[in-house]
Amino acid sequence: MRPRLRLFAPLFAALTAGAWIVLWLWDAGPYARYLHQTSWTELPGVGALCRAAPGASIALAATLHSAAWLLMIAAMMLPTAFPLFDTFRRMTVARDERRTLLSLLIAGYAAAWALFGLVAHGFDAALHRLADESPMLLVNGWMIGAAIVAFAGLYQFSRLKTRCLDKCRSPLMFITEHWRGLSARRESFMLGAGHGIFCIGCCWALMLLMFAVGMGSVGWMLALGAIMAAEKNLGWGKAIGKPLGVALIAWSAWIVAANTLFV
Repeated sequence: MRPRLRLFAPLFAALTAGAWIVLWLWDAGPYARYLHQTSWTELPGVGALCRAAPGASIALAATLHSAAWLLMIAAMMLPTAFPLFDTFRRMTVARDERRTLLSLLIAGYAAAWALFGLVAHGFDAALHRLADESPMLLVNGWMIGAAIVAFAGLYQFSRLKTRCLDKCRSPLMFITEHWRGLSARRESFMLGAGHGIFCIGCCWALMLLMFAVGMGSVGWMLALGAIMAAEKNLGWGKAIGKPLGVALIAWSAWIVAANTLFV
């Protein structure tokens, strides 16, 4: 193996570790609120900018949300897709444009998750608006959290979850099914985006838990990232799916009981 090829895994690990370090520093610093769900116009300096430039509020909010979300994806989801990236790298090692193709593969994967992030943030904003307009939900916000946790638990038993997980656990088969190398750059990007879609199919319900327990919690991100990586890449990963579903449903039931029976 040539020295340059042996560098891929360490560099990838360093990139992932760097993303986690940045998240930790961000969360521990004075600007931690940028990671969490809040009104962007309430943050120091941001409100003044939004008032000074009409329309800047939407653009700035989208920029900050996207930056935070992509950093989270780099930390949480890129490691779970390492087998795909490494397999593709080895299959294209003889091509002159191999670095470009690998970059496009990763970009396609990140683009799929970025689009999901926009949808998830829109869903979260809609829930906040619904809660603001509903006195019952405003007082009993725990109901939304309990529902999200229960849904994430039930999704662990779904056929869609199983099908997407099977696709993610077989990177070589996925590449041979979706990449011919005829229009190499376009196919590389679409391969990454396609795998990202199946990855979202595996993990989207678990990712929504971040909105239930607190967006930007580095501890929760570490826990969820480890669970999703184990599910997709370890031999015993499938075995944790149903127990995790049971645990989430039990957690939801505890939230309901704690807020109805023990108050």
